[in-house]
Amino acid sequence: MKKLLVLTSLLVTGLCLNAQTIENDSHSTSGYINSDGTIENSSHSTTGYIRDDGTIENSSHSTIGYIRDDGTIENESHSTVGYVRNDGTIENSSHSTIGYVRDDGTVENESHSTIGYANGVKRTWAAVSFFFFHFN
Repeated sequence: MKKLLVLTSLLVTGLCLNAQTIENDSHSTSGYINSDGTIENSSHSTTGYIRDDGTIENSSHSTIGYIRDDGTIENESHSTVGYVRNDGTIENSSHSTIGYVRDDGTVENESHSTIGYANGVKRTWAAVSFFFFHFN
């Protein structure tokens, strides 16, 4: 029984270490993105997935969008909804800047006001979470 408890504790610790925290502008945790692309809310309930091939799914595994290798973000019909530039600039489908994801994980709106933090999260994943798809 002790071995099972220790193994369970190690597994939970290992899983938590692989999750990157998504925070609002007050540094309150609003969710997590695991290294496998699983998106969780603050209670650790799964709300979505970002697959290795760039497919974005809701919690029921229905496809709701795509992330292309060039940073283009598409909806489920493959219509472009935005872009994530290499410098962290986030643009809507009309190429208007709607925000930024900084190197340190700070997420800003188009006026450079901080709206959240996603330290250690891929820029495209942070953009998807903050700007394009809302996982509840």
